[in-house]
Amino acid sequence: MWEAMQSNNVWQDVGTGAAWLVTSCLLLAGAVGCVLPVLPGHLIILIAAIAHRLMLGEASGLRWWSFVVLVLLMAISQTFEMVSGAAGSKWFGGTRWGAAGAMIGTIVGLFFLPFGLLLGPLIGAFVFELAFARKETRTAAVSGVGSVVGTLAGMGFKMVVGVLMIGWFFLDVFLIGQ
Repeated sequence: MWEAMQSNNVWQDVGTGAAWLVTSCLLLAGAVGCVLPVLPGHLIILIAAIAHRLMLGEASGLRWWSFVVLVLLMAISQTFEMVSGAAGSKWFGGTRWGAAGAMIGTIVGLFFLPFGLLLGPLIGAFVFELAFARKETRTAAVSGVGSVVGTLAGMGFKMVVGVLMIGWFFLDVFLIGQ
């Protein structure tokens, strides 16, 4: 598969130093994206690995199954981050309505970065607890706070997975792939 992508000789003249420069910049941008919500950190890390393989070919040290591992880590992290606000709402005693509100708030909050990532689940859980579950204001507020705690846990998990992805990249390039 990789050989077919490289057969057009586009990447053949790229030197090792230039390839590592591109890869390093992408990995750094991916690491920043795992902290800042405006950049798709895990996706950038995956793109760094793909670009590295395309530029250096077999000499990159990356094997096909490393891309499977990176994609799985990315999918697990994205899923966990999306449901963490709802899980936090439930953990703090919210109803399924609060969890649903936190999920919807998370999605809506993506359009209002960076504050929407915390305020979206909070407002969503709070409003859904009041409107649909008919909870008291205090109970709805606790559910909303739980969604923020869950969202923060999801962000922390996202950072850890980003470090794991970068670590896996280097592990395969320098230890496993050689």
